[in-house]
Amino acid sequence: MKQICVKRKIAVMDMRALQVFLSVADSLNFSRSAERLHLSVSAVSRTVQRLEEELGQELLQRDQRSMRLTPAGRAFLQYAQRSVAEWQDLRRQMRGDQQLAGEVNLFCSVTASYSILAPVLEAFRLRQPGVEIMLHTGDQADGIERVLSGQDDVAVSGRPEYLSSRLAFLSLLQSPMVVCMPAADCAVRRSMLSGDMASPGFDWSGIPFIVPERGVTKDMLDGWLERRGSKPRIYAQVAGHEAIVAMVGLGLGVGIAPELVIQASGMAARVSPVPVWEPLGPLDIGLVSLSSRLADPRVKSLWSVARQTYGIPL
Repeated sequence: MKQICVKRKIAVMDMRALQVFLSVADSLNFSRSAERLHLSVSAVSRTVQRLEEELGQELLQRDQRSMRLTPAGRAFLQYAQRSVAEWQDLRRQMRGDQQLAGEVNLFCSVTASYSILAPVLEAFRLRQPGVEIMLHTGDQADGIERVLSGQDDVAVSGRPEYLSSRLAFLSLLQSPMVVCMPAADCAVRRSMLSGDMASPGFDWSGIPFIVPERGVTKDMLDGWLERRGSKPRIYAQVAGHEAIVAMVGLGLGVGIAPELVIQASGMAARVSPVPVWEPLGPLDIGLVSLSSRLADPRVKSLWSVARQTYGIPL
């Protein structure tokens, strides 16, 4: 009996170390992880250091300004996520629990959190009250990379033209992409109105554009401009459609954004759609996950709830 208790204690301690690492991998900050886990910063740092010593690999590259996962750290992240999930499943089975338990890490933009995810999460809580959604927000353009690197289980993202074979994508809705200009009188609006915007010959070369830094919509805009043979003046490259809409509304330039974001931004009255000759295609928005992660019953259940909420056929 004593030997069994000792083995169980070691297993619990190992799980705790993995949970500490998962928190650090998410926050990339020892202080924030220590606050979340109710531990001292030194305890968090020592835990990661012990893992690195046991593995013989550096898991994190750190300097005075930043921290990031090494290739070994990204590989270990996937192992840690899988191990913690399996441990939680085992505990649930041993206790005879009927409900799932544990966590699902979910990444999305702020707009997507209430415009797209709200009904899904409401239904998911009713179905799986024992599963905690760890929601992380940021630029939707980062969603696919965060899923591929193992930082998150699921992300809300636009569907890229080329989707990695490692990924599964569940389309939930399509939002028209809108080229927009300031609604108020300003130099940008006057420049736009000085010509026939709906004409294929409209001169975009002097128009200041506010463009996405990266991601699906940047690729859409680049292709659209290339087909027109246009090289507009780039006023700013920014992260997030919300920032683009805000800057257009302030009269700083012309930009593109999903109609969903414009309507949810609170700035809809400050921007006007541009009747361009060739409209951009709609943005296909949905959930993305590693195909392998769908084997996890928590992720699979969230996927199923999202499908049912949006009436997506099997």
